[in-house]
Amino acid sequence: MPGEEKITKIRVIFTVFFLTLITSTILILSGDYRWIEGWFFSFWFIILCLAAIVYLYRKDPALLAERYRQNADNQAGWDKYFMHALKLLFLIWLFIMPLDSKKFHWSPAFPVWLKILGGFALLFSAFFMYRSYTDNTYLSPLVRIQSERKQKLVSTGVYGCIRHPLYLGGILMFLGGPVLLGSIMGLLAGIILTLLFVGRIAREEKLLQKELGGYETYKKKVKFRLIPFIW
Repeated sequence: MPGEEKITKIRVIFTVFFLTLITSTILILSGDYRWIEGWFFSFWFIILCLAAIVYLYRKDPALLAERYRQNADNQAGWDKYFMHALKLLFLIWLFIMPLDSKKFHWSPAFPVWLKILGGFALLFSAFFMYRSYTDNTYLSPLVRIQSERKQKLVSTGVYGCIRHPLYLGGILMFLGGPVLLGSIMGLLAGIILTLLFVGRIAREEKLLQKELGGYETYKKKVKFRLIPFIW
């Protein structure tokens, strides 16, 4: 509908502004505009987000609308608290890194090889997150079954390797980002976010097994949630 398209465009424009504001804030908080790692992370972050938004806007507007959804009547009750915690911890994680690494130097200098390892983690993170969007049209940010869209099980692409590739991409970001930027405080926040994701996966799978047809068979086919041969 035309009205829905107009709303989507406004939201996309606001998102671009918000992403620019976030990346600018990272560099401002660092107090060092020559911070190479900060520029790399900022460009990585905004390019990944914009690539996903442009793809969804052009190829999968229904999923784009779902990704903007803040709540739903059939959202799991516990997940509402999770989303509030995730938003708060994400902002803490994002802004503590430049303060820790560059502004106040709370963390000791990280060796170059370790920062390179963090950069590679971000590249793998981008792969899993982007492919999750392109492979799964039902990739809601909320724990719910999208009955209005007749949600079906997705088991192809990256979902044929692990059951939760978007979470893996997020975890690689939460851990790889602070390693690249040289922030122990950011790494601690990333570990907390990782544990939060692990807890969400466990509870989300109970709902999927109960309400999404074929999920029990899918679990037997794709045995690992996040890391092959481990978990």
